[in-house]
Amino acid sequence: MSSLAARLAQSTLALCRIPSPIGHEGPLADEVERWALERFRREEVHRVGHSLVVGRLEDARPTVALVGHLDTVPAHPNDGPPRLEGERVFGLGASDMKGGLAVMMALAEDLPLSELPVNLVLILYEREEGPYLESGLGPLFEKQRALRRVSFGIAMEPTDGLVQVGCVGTLHALLKFTGRSAHSARPWQGENAIHKAGPLLAELLARPRVEVVHAGFSFFEVMSVTLAHGGRARNVVPDTMELSLNYRFAPGKSLELAQEDVRALVAGRAEVTFTDLSPSGRVCADNPLYQRLLAVTGLPAASKQAWTDVARFGEWGVDAVNYGPGETAQAHQANESAPIPALAVAYEKLAAFLRGAG
Repeated sequence: MSSLAARLAQSTLALCRIPSPIGHEGPLADEVERWALERFRREEVHRVGHSLVVGRLEDARPTVALVGHLDTVPAHPNDGPPRLEGERVFGLGASDMKGGLAVMMALAEDLPLSELPVNLVLILYEREEGPYLESGLGPLFEKQRALRRVSFGIAMEPTDGLVQVGCVGTLHALLKFTGRSAHSARPWQGENAIHKAGPLLAELLARPRVEVVHAGFSFFEVMSVTLAHGGRARNVVPDTMELSLNYRFAPGKSLELAQEDVRALVAGRAEVTFTDLSPSGRVCADNPLYQRLLAVTGLPAASKQAWTDVARFGEWGVDAVNYGPGETAQAHQANESAPIPALAVAYEKLAAFLRGAG
């Protein structure tokens, strides 16, 4: 193991040892702020709640932002303690995304920031793992309006070492089927709301994923029922049935059109209530810094078949991609871990890009 990889592994381990489940990011934000104030001027460390921007917000050079969320999902009951084993670092958030945070912070420590062809800032924020409207990015961008002039952002979500462009949008819809109660011995005297939901569920079972090619990248539109609730007793014909439908849709489709897709599927068979609407993320293939990232690093690019804050940046007019050292399959898993060699690779690739971005 190289000295760089060993150093990044220790940094990731230290971050994993500071619990930061969503809603409890304060101690980790305090530690990151302390770290930043030891290396940056006071006016270059901006905190809003438990979110921070570190670096110069006004600079003649184009600004590149490395972006990472401080929170994790809640701990799993079977999680072991944070630790190093072989070439992996274990701990809640190791892949999603404290390994990425460790790489961001090391780059800010090591690079000659005033000599780079770009102005580097770090964005570290709370509540990414929750509802769209509760993210710490919103208040941060509202308070620090200069962030809207960032030229290029790199969200250091786990990407298995790929540059992942764009992201699918997501919405949730509550579908409420209504029937009429009756004794289950005489169901003809009622109307079974669960049975009424059956044809729609059968249609979803048979529904294939829909490939959409956008800006040269393939995204898949999918609809899935993720929760179901109905009935109030074993001997009563249920008068209501509720399904939670999650729809993932490709870049280029608006939230309004995505909602119309759901209404067309339901076709009046249930009452539809939409919640937690999150737009898709733009594929910024025409951004010169994105093009330079691929040219300098030789990294392959692929579509992001999930939602990330690349979409939120796009809503503010900021081009961004996803690239981080974590493994997507480890995100939100019990005994989460991250590969240590990948930490060093991400550091080296991003250092080369930042030095050669001019």
